[in-house]
Amino acid sequence: MNIDKVTFNDLSIFSHEEEFSLFHKFNFTQTTDGKAWLAKFFSEPFTDIARIKETQQIIKTIIEKESQWPTQITNGTIMVIEKFYDYGMDPLPDHANTVNAISYKLLHAPDYSLTRYSVTHFADLIKGFMTLVEVFDNSDTPKMLRTFITRAKDLMKPGIIGKLAQIEKDAKLSPVQTIYYGHYLRNSYKSAANELINIFGRIDAWYSMAMAVKKFNLTFPTFIESQQAYLDAKDLYHPLLPTSVSYNVKLDTSNNFLFLTGANMAGKSTFIKAVGSAVYLAHLGMGVPANNFQLSLFDGILSNINVSDNIVKGESYFFNEVQRIKRTIETINNGKKWLVLIDELFKGTNVQDAMKCSTTVIKGLIRIPNSLFILSTHLYEIGEELKVFPNIIFRYFETAVSQDQLVFNYQLKEGISNDRLGYLILKREKVIDLLESIR
Repeated sequence: MNIDKVTFNDLSIFSHEEEFSLFHKFNFTQTTDGKAWLAKFFSEPFTDIARIKETQQIIKTIIEKESQWPTQITNGTIMVIEKFYDYGMDPLPDHANTVNAISYKLLHAPDYSLTRYSVTHFADLIKGFMTLVEVFDNSDTPKMLRTFITRAKDLMKPGIIGKLAQIEKDAKLSPVQTIYYGHYLRNSYKSAANELINIFGRIDAWYSMAMAVKKFNLTFPTFIESQQAYLDAKDLYHPLLPTSVSYNVKLDTSNNFLFLTGANMAGKSTFIKAVGSAVYLAHLGMGVPANNFQLSLFDGILSNINVSDNIVKGESYFFNEVQRIKRTIETINNGKKWLVLIDELFKGTNVQDAMKCSTTVIKGLIRIPNSLFILSTHLYEIGEELKVFPNIIFRYFETAVSQDQLVFNYQLKEGISNDRLGYLILKREKVIDLLESIR
């Protein structure tokens, strides 16, 4: 699935303020390598249903086997092993015996200590992988996961590795054992160890996705094999909100354009991002925040939510809005299935100009039949002119006023909102009082 940098930012997939990103929310990795693999997965949504379904099965399998997940492999274990290979140690003796082992311990004390400490962590790594092999090396395991488990099993075949796994966790290694295992691991097992770490990083990323699905009670979506764009969500909500209201939304080629209105803070942007986030997560093979979610495979998501000006280039806000729309049209006019999310078209110009520009753009976009569009706007007046087009559906978020206070129910309703509450918000926030107090 194609997603550009702007859309990644608009949907908060990654964020400098980590607590506000989907990646941070769903990151349950146990290792640095796992986090890197998870970031890779999040950066590359799938482009075919087979890979999506396979990932769904991997996640389901890990959830089923969570109680048997190995605890021996930690980020500390991985870091110790990597340091062992990166550290410039004095060479370990080729053949371990009492004399050269004790001599090395006395003459190279720091290197000896690192070696003994590292060997115990290697033992933990091997024990952890042996548990993974025991749990997942069977015909019920999805093919891709089993492929990596089988490879790990092959990497642990050398007899000395089996002996290493028999070392008790708190056992104190003798100097001979330390040199014996240390020499083999450092000189003969580096490539295999690095491959094992890489395999565990990938599996750790899948584990993280599984734990996110379980913790947040996400639902696996159903992909419809179709040449036409389709989306049907029941009780959809935004995963980054601590408490959120759910929505129902259905879009297909006969109703492929949702015209969304409502007052400021009524929930338009949240709804748009909720839809985009769910479609994105579905294409990772993850569960989605909804009770039921059916969709076609999309070729990409494009958003126009957080446009900004560029002072350095001398580009105005409106100019960048125009450029983003231009890029969107050029990108999606290829017959493929796109989800296009637009929040408040043409905020960078006056109302009359914005109305004319918005109407022109919408009338053009609705002629692209195989993409789905959600567009929010304050310009409810243009809705009447658009009602003649059968493929546009109209939804709004209602806002009530009670004793000069705004009441938002965040319920998606059919129709067009004509709420204009800007002055009331100014008044509620005491801005009017402050202005009137100026002398």
